[in-house]
Amino acid sequence: MRDFEFLEMLFRTAVKAADPLVCTPPVTPDPAPTGRTIVIGAGKASAMMAQAVERRWAGTHPRADYSGVVVTRYGYAAPCDRIAIREAAHPTPDQAGVDACNEILAAVSDLTPEDLVVCLISGGGSALLTAPATGLSLADKQAVNQALLASGATINEMNCIRRHLSRVKGGRLAAACAPARLVTILISDVPGDEPQAIASGPTVPDPSTFEDARRLVSAYDMALPANALQILHAGEPETPKPGDPIFANSEVRMAATPRLSLLAAAEAARRAGVTPVILGDALEGESRELGTVLAGIAQSAARHGDPAPPPAVLLSGGETTVTLTGPGRGGPNAETALGLALALQGAPGIAALCADTDGIDGSEDNAGARIDATTLARAQALGLDGAAALRDNDAYGFFSALGDLVTTGPTGTNVNDFRAVLVQPVR
Repeated sequence: MRDFEFLEMLFRTAVKAADPLVCTPPVTPDPAPTGRTIVIGAGKASAMMAQAVERRWAGTHPRADYSGVVVTRYGYAAPCDRIAIREAAHPTPDQAGVDACNEILAAVSDLTPEDLVVCLISGGGSALLTAPATGLSLADKQAVNQALLASGATINEMNCIRRHLSRVKGGRLAAACAPARLVTILISDVPGDEPQAIASGPTVPDPSTFEDARRLVSAYDMALPANALQILHAGEPETPKPGDPIFANSEVRMAATPRLSLLAAAEAARRAGVTPVILGDALEGESRELGTVLAGIAQSAARHGDPAPPPAVLLSGGETTVTLTGPGRGGPNAETALGLALALQGAPGIAALCADTDGIDGSEDNAGARIDATTLARAQALGLDGAAALRDNDAYGFFSALGDLVTTGPTGTNVNDFRAVLVQPVR
């Protein structure tokens, strides 16, 4: 098996381990025995999760009476019979997201303790579940989102700010569902798998505060709209905190995580005779800088057999960030791959694939990119300057010209970034 084929096989294995049709049914509760059952949700995997719920209940509770609505990214819809699937924009919110969120809020109004709400949440829900705080327009929300994405802040830091500028995030959707029983099913896309960070935690307690959000805006010098700054400085009403009675009849169930996908990829590598080394499922920071770090570890493996002798594959997950300084195109995975290639400078026997498990790298149409020992030489032959592309944040253009973009289309799931660096023996 060739290097790129092997790396792509590992990526497909990681994605399959987080397939909602496989991982959602085991954690799906039975429908409410007496009251109403409502299914709601948001995220890139939410439509497939809804389909999984319907399939399970069709087999175990064929006469169950339920309805619902979930919102997913354009192009990520899945056919469902009773759960309405809405599509909206990601990563920049649009009016369709606002409309879908209003529909979700209407679906959970006037519930009783005998009712059940099943909430299906996955990565991408922060942009898709759009209900701007009172005093904030959709245009304001869009400007906030753009400022967050360009700031270099981590996903957890961005979500802290989002929670305090929303009518549903940070546990406020749980308040809308009370006093019904609430079961939240999560597919994690965040480092640490903290429920409050996944889609900005709409149904779980929020330990962060307005003060935390203000401090982050200042630390990253974010240019937020005046209305957003006014809301953050007003500091009320605060999001529901741990111990709030609205969570008394609420529980969280985890369906899939980045680590489970890494473990699946590791087992596939082991079966192929390649030693897997999991570097972690929560790697964060600047994408290009992580590329440099991964290059150093790969070269250590090649030269010294540390952390493992070749053939070995270094696996990692998490979510890196790109601080925009140039006019180019490209998401965090392509930028990580470009940083890795530049740091390796054509070192023999090393190849890598960096891709987002949802199939979309940032806002582009690729999942990520791949590199090997020939990348820079092939680029030079085409007149491409990798260092200049990195300065311009144009990893997409660089790898597109080389034919080394990883393009999968929507995968129906999202456990965030997947990186595999293969180190082969050099003879």
